Amino acid sequence: MDRWTQLQLFVLTADLGSLSKAAEQLDMSNAAASRTLSSLEERLGARLIERTTRRMWLTDAGREYHRRCTAVISELSEADSIASEEAVSPRGVLRVTSSVSFAMMHIAPALSEFLKRYPNLSVQIVATNQYQNFIEAGIDIAIRTKEHEGDSGITIRRLAETRRILAASPAYLAVHGRPQNPEDLEQHKMLVYNLAVDPYLLHLRRGKEERNVAITSALDSNEGQVIVAAGRAGLGIVVQPLYIIHEDIVSGRLVPVLEDWQLPRLTINLAYQSRRYQPAKIRVFTEFLIERVKGLNLEERWMTFAT
Repeated sequence: MDRWTQLQLFVLTADLGSLSKAAEQLDMSNAAASRTLSSLEERLGARLIERTTRRMWLTDAGREYHRRCTAVISELSEADSIASEEAVSPRGVLRVTSSVSFAMMHIAPALSEFLKRYPNLSVQIVATNQYQNFIEAGIDIAIRTKEHEGDSGITIRRLAETRRILAASPAYLAVHGRPQNPEDLEQHKMLVYNLAVDPYLLHLRRGKEERNVAITSALDSNEGQVIVAAGRAGLGIVVQPLYIIHEDIVSGRLVPVLEDWQLPRLTINLAYQSRRYQPAKIRVFTEFLIERVKGLNLEERWMTFAT
């Protein structure tokens, strides 16, 4: 039995959640795919996938094997790309991870144009707000606001900078009034993104003045879209970067408060594994995103409320 086919079938089955869909991609019959998977498990002496008529799931051994096989397939694909026209004409699967908000607002809407340029590529997005070891997870590019990576083998490219601001709905401000100075925030209902650095302590600066304000939350969440939706509904004051709430500010759904006070800014970075021969799919996607941010003047909007 071809071990490479076994690995491909197993990884595709795990990724797609379906043996039949994996078999279709590999141009195999369902019966042949089932025999191939059984042969793999027999060779390893371990059950990798549990199945019922309604669903399938990876065993503990299957999850670890999937992680390692994904890395192996990625390395082999890179080796092939170096020696083939893929180095010029990108193809295969591009795996990207970012926050849920960035994926929804700035990756997904751009994919139509990107895939028209590179029709031999497909994209897999892993949307998560918590950082992971993306190299071990088989991710090609991570988009994050982390300034430094612990692994020196990671390359960081700056994509844009964004302001973080305080804002609330007109309805909330009509009832509770506008804060006039940072200390007033202690008396307001605050909507807190709890994965931020020091989420319950705001570091504010105006010229040479600095204030550190401890806040309590009427709502906290690990997802920015939840915070913004609650803000629009008048639940309290949000603390969010402009790359998420720019359109809400422009439309008037949210109104900035304490505009002359600055919160620490965020730098949005592209992170990927440092390699002598960078796969073309990584190169074209990073260049595409950088070009898009410049072409749409997104950094200006995320820094100055420009429309």
